[in-house]
Amino acid sequence: MNKILNPESVKKFETLLDESNKVVLTCHVHPDGDAIGSTLGLWHLLRSLGKEASVVVPDMPPRSLRFLSGFKEIAAYSRHDPYCSRLVGDSDLIICCDFNKPSRQDHLAPLIENAKAPKVLIDHHEGPDMDCVAEFSYPEMSSTCELVCRIIAACGLFGNINKDCATALLTGIITDTQNFTVNCPNPEIYEILIRLLEKGADKKKIIDEAVKAISYDSLKLRSYALAEKLEIFPESRGALITLSREELDRFHYEKGDSEGLVNEPLNIRGMVFSIFMREDPDCIKVSARSRYNFPVSKICGDLFNGGGHLQAAGGEFNGTLDECRNLLISHLKDYDKYIPQRIEKLDADINNITGK
Repeated sequence: MNKILNPESVKKFETLLDESNKVVLTCHVHPDGDAIGSTLGLWHLLRSLGKEASVVVPDMPPRSLRFLSGFKEIAAYSRHDPYCSRLVGDSDLIICCDFNKPSRQDHLAPLIENAKAPKVLIDHHEGPDMDCVAEFSYPEMSSTCELVCRIIAACGLFGNINKDCATALLTGIITDTQNFTVNCPNPEIYEILIRLLEKGADKKKIIDEAVKAISYDSLKLRSYALAEKLEIFPESRGALITLSREELDRFHYEKGDSEGLVNEPLNIRGMVFSIFMREDPDCIKVSARSRYNFPVSKICGDLFNGGGHLQAAGGEFNGTLDECRNLLISHLKDYDKYIPQRIEKLDADINNITGK
């Protein structure tokens, strides 16, 4: 499973690991399962090699990932600025996981960019724009955690993966592929699954904790969003959910409570894409998912200064939630040409659809 990687990048990475002792692992703002899985997975591996490793992230990860070993050791810059700054300043290697440009780190970006330590990029998003001495950028990968598994194998270190490392890496793969249902056309992903299970990763626990388990307030928020805020646009085969700050506060929203909500409308037969807009304190956060190779990455790139994978993308909008919603609606027809020619009938009562 290491044949895809650039041998020169692997060799450079091996040299950097050999020459380093204090390693900082970092990821994007609002870290998800893949971001935390890849950083914690490498954290466990490096510790097994005797390295002094630390995980420094822009802000706190969602509580759904608290079951991962090492979670309490994660340093969030938003809460522990001086401590994080000292870790980065003292590091002799920085490994950047699951993001492709500095802006994806928000307020942590200047600290990482200006650090003297050499940087390595490990990511599966398109269009990398990072100043790194070694780069592993493979958009065809299902997840950054899959890529990390391949890098570990290429470096001859797969034997150093323990149960905690395997669990972290499998968590990222499962969450980014929606339990092996999207973004995993390469059958080798199942070989990686087997190898991680052999290392002791508990797939059932990962599903229960990182995918299924939600709080009472989160359940109420999701129910409200689907019952009251779901809009469907039949001609464009699209769905939209918007949640304002007031609505989020009403259900005592915490980070991670809306995770996976954008996927729900895709369960409707004949639905092609789904978009979720959430009003955050500093912007409107946009998430998009699709089926049938519909390019939601283009929508996010064109309208919301974002991008991502063809069928899983995101972006941000600086303005009001209504302005963000109206911008999308006004451009929906621009993307009708990407709807498949032959597709099953939309399973919804058009006469009772909001947003038709």
